[in-house]
Amino acid sequence: MQSKEKKNIIFIRLFEDEDVYEQIKKACKIHNVKTAVVLSGIGQIKHTILGYFKEKRDYSPESFNKPLEILSLSGNICKQNNDYILHLHSVLSDEKKKAFGGHLIEGIISITAEIVLLKTPMDVKRKIDNKTGLQALYLE
Repeated sequence: MQSKEKKNIIFIRLFEDEDVYEQIKKACKIHNVKTAVVLSGIGQIKHTILGYFKEKRDYSPESFNKPLEILSLSGNICKQNNDYILHLHSVLSDEKKKAFGGHLIEGIISITAEIVLLKTPMDVKRKIDNKTGLQALYLE
């Protein structure tokens, strides 16, 4: 992973076999992120698990173990209890240019990925919402 920051914009480059979540968290630590918005993400992933929220505690996960283009990566990040909570969604495409997406549960890079974050000073937290079971964003 490589990263560079200027005026609260962080560019991250991931390399083959790197874990998306681990490396974004590592970049957040390096750049002292409190909260961030994922502005963009492109590249290629070789293993991923995508989810679709159906009901409480059920993300209906599906694994993909082949190279897929990352057409879009979006979401947000908040620091909580000395760790980072990432909420990421992705649109991917296969070799036939068929696009699909969902909640990014896991991802391992195939060739490269280029991710851009906007760092913010906001104080937001995530906690379990009793009704949905989701780790929801609270802006209090």
